[in-house]
Amino acid sequence: MEILRTPDRRFEGLTDWAYEPHYTMVRSAPDAARPDLRIAHAEDGAGTTGATALLLHGEPSWSYLYRHMMPIVAGAGHRVVAPDLVGFGRSDKPAERSSYTYASHVDWMSQWLVANDLRNVTLFCQDWGGLIGLRLAVAFPDRFDRIVAANTFLPTGDGTPSAAFLDWRRFSQQVPVFPTGAILDGASKRDLTPGEIVAYEAPYPDEAMKAGARQFPLLVPIGTDDPERAANLTAWAALERWTKPFLCTFSDGDPVTAGSDLRFQERVPGCAGQPHITVPGGHFLQEDSPAELARAIVACMA
Repeated sequence: MEILRTPDRRFEGLTDWAYEPHYTMVRSAPDAARPDLRIAHAEDGAGTTGATALLLHGEPSWSYLYRHMMPIVAGAGHRVVAPDLVGFGRSDKPAERSSYTYASHVDWMSQWLVANDLRNVTLFCQDWGGLIGLRLAVAFPDRFDRIVAANTFLPTGDGTPSAAFLDWRRFSQQVPVFPTGAILDGASKRDLTPGEIVAYEAPYPDEAMKAGARQFPLLVPIGTDDPERAANLTAWAALERWTKPFLCTFSDGDPVTAGSDLRFQERVPGCAGQPHITVPGGHFLQEDSPAELARAIVACMA
């Protein structure tokens, strides 16, 4: 496996981003002779409460997405950890698209979770952060105290994908240059600044670095023959027994995940009695309503 690594200089002087990276090595495959993939994460707060907020990003963002939320949650006395998924941010980027599978992403982040021995975790997950993070929560229920889901879902290949998702999937495969900054800008309600757009483009100096971002849309289960359908059905069965707090904080302007919050609330017992909220925003609601989301996390952790 050829592994690419974004030069550190690409992350110097980014707008509103002063976090130093922390690194964890994981195995690229179960039979790998040694750990050979480096996963980066940003961290804030001393964690005086003993609880950790784990913030998982999606496609094609990185932990920079949480720059306005991390100080608020840390200021409430919690430890905050925001990793970059493999293929994104400062984390290593396998060069071949075939190296990226849904199962591999779950395995890589499972290794990372255990290696960092995270416990008393409150998971905040958006987009692919939910597709991966919800699998982690049900696989390691003793490590997770609660879940906050935002603009995400856990697909099993049943039904018909939304037109918005199919349009995005088609665009992601056909566009000659994958415009990460423009994608974040276009899927947020507010206009990102030029500096913020540069920050979202920083991990990807060329198209070779974008294999993971290109591949993610193809990994979403949209048919009953998908290889991860069975694993997600198993995860749903576990969520249907999940009695720990499960809070939905979706936005009012995301055509891709609209309605998924109601499905969680109908099927997950832990949703009962929770103060679910809808915030102003597009798909990347962290860019539109970061303070509201951070306060919801803090309240849930309290």
